Amino acid sequence: MLALDLPLLSLPTAAAADARRLLVLYTGGTIGMAANRRNELVPMRFEKMAKQMPELRRVPHQLALLAPPQLIDSSNVTPADWRLLAALIGQHYADFDGFVVLHGTDTMAYSAGALSYLLEHLGKPVVFTGAQVPVGRPRSDAARNLLTALDVAAACHPLAHTVRVPEVSLFFNDILIRGTRARKVESQQFAAFKSENYPPLARAGISLEFDDKNIRPLPAAPLHVHQHLDERVAVLRLFPGITEAVVAAVLGVPGLRGCVLETYGSGDAPTAPWFLRCLESAVGRGVLLLNVSQCEEGRVVQGHYETSARLAELGVVGGDDITPEAAVTKLMYVLGLGFDEATTRHLLACDLRGEISPA
Repeated sequence: MLALDLPLLSLPTAAAADARRLLVLYTGGTIGMAANRRNELVPMRFEKMAKQMPELRRVPHQLALLAPPQLIDSSNVTPADWRLLAALIGQHYADFDGFVVLHGTDTMAYSAGALSYLLEHLGKPVVFTGAQVPVGRPRSDAARNLLTALDVAAACHPLAHTVRVPEVSLFFNDILIRGTRARKVESQQFAAFKSENYPPLARAGISLEFDDKNIRPLPAAPLHVHQHLDERVAVLRLFPGITEAVVAAVLGVPGLRGCVLETYGSGDAPTAPWFLRCLESAVGRGVLLLNVSQCEEGRVVQGHYETSARLAELGVVGGDDITPEAAVTKLMYVLGLGFDEATTRHLLACDLRGEISPA
């Protein structure tokens, strides 16, 4: 694991001495943006952001802040940032009851997916959130999203007093989404994220209403923080008229180990001989192909139509109803485990973190 020495900052709140302890990981993003002298939006320090959110002083939880050395726009997020976040959570896991990650919206679904895989046997809440409008601006959604995310991270079952959401999730606007089911679907509305192929874990109205039957149970094993992600992956989105040169170029990237194949409908693809030859050649070189549907709902069923039957015969792995974001991060994670090809294929086809629904 990464060796980390980042200072913790205690945030003043109205919490009692025995209140839940939460760690806020501030990575940057629109929630903490401010205009510079050239009127460009750039991330500001959390202390400045908190001054524009006086509600934080009234929360009933004990809060601490941790910020990586360099705040980033989420468009610049890399797997190295995911490893850092996972390591920070692992480092402070025993000292806090829950974690909230402030993150830019553009790649938040990818980061939530990556952390879901890296934090195996997670038994505490890790809640991603952010904003569409920067804090301090009129009609900003920053305070609403952050305050509710903190309540989710602190939530316990009313009778058992056990952790309510022991998994990576994403809260935005009024819904709590599993980290491996989140997709950004809006850039101009407050309801920026959707829970694809799975019900929300909770809804926020006057009160927080949790759907406990859809939340993952507490794990039996202790947390294991993974640090290996294989970045030698690609995404190939099919479209009518795609050429052999394009397919061959993507699948022929030197050193490529895996590719998410975004197909039509229930996993269908062209049956042109040149296309099948490109796939066969890639599989023959050891490239793992994961079939994911371009449809927002539904699932891949290889062999349902003739146009997908050949994919299964060639060794393409069916992704069922996994999202493209979860597929990319899962491919990096599973390849990074370093298992043999048969085991790797099995893991890709299995549900690891709630990313695939039961058939």
